[in-house]
Amino acid sequence: MNKTGRPYGNEDDGHGKDELHMTEEFDEWERYELALERIRQIPMDRSVPVVYQDFFEKEASFIIQMNGLRVKLERGEYRDACLSEMELMNHGLYADILPENYETCYGNPAYAAAMFGEEYGRLLSFLYAELRGLIVFAYEDRLWDMLTSMELFLECYHMFEEEELPGVQALRSAIYWYVSDYSQEMMEYRVREMVDPSLSFAADLIMKEDLSDVRYLYRFGEYITENERKTAEFLNSLSQEEIGAMARTFTEGYRMGFVNGGKDLSKKKTVNIRYCLGFERIVREAVKQFAEMGLRPVIYRAASHSVNKRQHLRIGYYGAVPNQQFDYDHKNDAAIYLDEKLVSRKLQAMQLAFEKYREQANAHAGPACMDVFGEPPFIPENKRAACQLSEDQQRLQVRYDSESGQITNRYIIGEERSFTIIAYPVPEIGSGYEEIFREVVKINTLDNRKYQKIQQKLIDALDEGSSVRIRGMDGNETDLTVQLHTLGNPAKETNFENCLADVNIPVGEVFTSPILKGTGGVLHVKQVYLEEFRYLDLKITVEDGMIRGYTCSNFENEEDNRRYIEENILFHHDSLPMGEFAIGTNTAAYRMARDYQIADKLPILIAEKMGPHFAFGDTCYSWQEETKVYNPDGKEIVARDNERSLLRKTDVSQAYFGCHTDITIPYEELGSIRVVREDGTEVSLIENGRFVLPGTEELNEPLNR
Repeated sequence: MNKTGRPYGNEDDGHGKDELHMTEEFDEWERYELALERIRQIPMDRSVPVVYQDFFEKEASFIIQMNGLRVKLERGEYRDACLSEMELMNHGLYADILPENYETCYGNPAYAAAMFGEEYGRLLSFLYAELRGLIVFAYEDRLWDMLTSMELFLECYHMFEEEELPGVQALRSAIYWYVSDYSQEMMEYRVREMVDPSLSFAADLIMKEDLSDVRYLYRFGEYITENERKTAEFLNSLSQEEIGAMARTFTEGYRMGFVNGGKDLSKKKTVNIRYCLGFERIVREAVKQFAEMGLRPVIYRAASHSVNKRQHLRIGYYGAVPNQQFDYDHKNDAAIYLDEKLVSRKLQAMQLAFEKYREQANAHAGPACMDVFGEPPFIPENKRAACQLSEDQQRLQVRYDSESGQITNRYIIGEERSFTIIAYPVPEIGSGYEEIFREVVKINTLDNRKYQKIQQKLIDALDEGSSVRIRGMDGNETDLTVQLHTLGNPAKETNFENCLADVNIPVGEVFTSPILKGTGGVLHVKQVYLEEFRYLDLKITVEDGMIRGYTCSNFENEEDNRRYIEENILFHHDSLPMGEFAIGTNTAAYRMARDYQIADKLPILIAEKMGPHFAFGDTCYSWQEETKVYNPDGKEIVARDNERSLLRKTDVSQAYFGCHTDITIPYEELGSIRVVREDGTEVSLIENGRFVLPGTEELNEPLNR
């Protein structure tokens, strides 16, 4: 297939449309009509072998439905629809992949493999998943994206119309060239979404819709459940003063990230807001408050095209997740097409895209993230039929992650950007939702001055040591030694950052980048949730700061356990360094979690403040190591590097890993944290889950109630 139309031709670039562009748009529309006409015939054709008829007929019907949806949206036919009608329509869009229907869904690679065999099953299941993007393309009127998906479908269909079934390699090749041929356009648009506020689909809905009428939720094109509706309804019950205060906590944390980092916010023009649907009232106020700082919002959707996805992660805004297992089943779909040439093409496409939007990228200030928690814990099923990256592909993925990070950092300059992140519960957390929500608001607004003073006591003691020893208790087998940097001038330098509620809300930790050499032992947690995945009896062995072994007990098969960790903690790296050691001090959050029995539902953002935690991957200062950082007492935090991040000066590809995963030991499993001085003497910070260092005892009050 040859591309004849310009991508995104239905968008005016602000400079008018010359005759050539009009012709190109016509060609694109003509192609769309021709493709649609052919697809309309497929349900009546029955020209493919019987075993494949159901798949192609269902997908053809879905495409026809999506075109109808696009037309109705264009005409405004859903504007006045009642809530029940919108609910029914929205449910119908996603019904196929919902858990109750997933066992017989072609998006389920196990079912597709059972129907078509493993090889054909993987490829046709990928096609199914890629076509799901038509839903959001219809809502955003992205004709080009719909067209390319339709043409891929037709190409695959025509291959099955031949007298002989297509070879697996031929079918794989069709998918490969679809990804390769269109990677430039797909990735360019993704980069543009990151930095260009004129792509304002979501921002317009947030700022212009009547948020008191929850029907607005259905205008995004995301899956909407009672969870999102109840969130919006609850926020509608709060006063404007309460909404404004929550937004201010969010935006002020962002602003303070620039202040505390010594960065010039006035040079920036845009901020990326990431959130989950239902929180629009807070987001609207945040947009207004960011405007006071001179920032316009870029609010982009989680990626739809496979080429722009990072495993199962949803980066951007999104609604309810229809089926986490579906996302998990397709997180390694890149195995179908990932090779050396494609990695090079993707990197080139990203470089060209950033160069095209250089000015906007340079003016971008970074992300402001509003996370949610409270959903039922998800334990994935490993399916043999799902795609898996080969060892060579894993290495290629690591290379791509590294080099794409470098490209991004050259244009959205690390030393000049910042971020903030905050989290709120959603109604799925249980019957005490509203009470829990208000408690979380309190946790998010704890007294910084109080924690600053107490945390400084911890830092002063930690700065006396050459290392820290951490041990577990009550079945926790942790026994770790963390090596600290040597301070050249203790009167003016420190190893630990006194972390308050700015970029990382809520308050409550002191953290450092350890020296790798000499850092080692065993890290063990009985249960932990990382990126919504549950890990049981997670054990990581560390030698000279690097992961050397790992296991858990999620699955009966040890190979499955190792692969689970390799994919979701190591992200296919052979090993990762310990990029951070921290001591959480937010015992109030810990008490809240215990009182409401929600410890298993808290995000790492809060959980990391509830005990010591260890992050594997990059340091907290990655890409910003040269920027001097100071604690409130005026001391410079000198522990911004480790032996791996220092390699940026000679071989940047070896310095960064593109990940940072925090693992927390809860207080009830914590036997001791002791600072070890150069002469071997020790200073106890925590014993048997309680703070014992003089000046920190106040932190025990929530634990003792």
